[in-house]
Amino acid sequence: MNDAVPQARDAEPEPGPGAAAPEHPAPQPPPGDDGPAAPAPLHVPRTPTGHPEVDAHVERLADADHLTTDGHVAVYEDVHRGLRDALTALDARPGPPAPAGHPAATPQPGPSGHPSDMAHGHRS
Repeated sequence: MNDAVPQARDAEPEPGPGAAAPEHPAPQPPPGDDGPAAPAPLHVPRTPTGHPEVDAHVERLADADHLTTDGHVAVYEDVHRGLRDALTALDARPGPPAPAGHPAATPQPGPSGHPSDMAHGHRS
């Protein structure tokens, strides 16, 4: 009785002792490469703008230095939202009042005496 297991015809035989290594070995990861690198600060300079609210949002970008890359999106979106809100607030603030007695503030009547007939110095 033979206990040997028959080999498939397409299978390569197992190399024996002293046999040469296969021609195309499987790719191996570099030594010490066990996955993604740990977060590391990028040391990107953040220049103050002079606007405390904007500067606070820009400084928040430093939080991304301590997160893995998948955490960066949340920080960037938060900073973008804050900067957008700061710009929107600038548009919502009332501007300085118009100067009193400015000629463009009140229409001046034209030669007919009606405000819609503005004096342009020419006749049709």
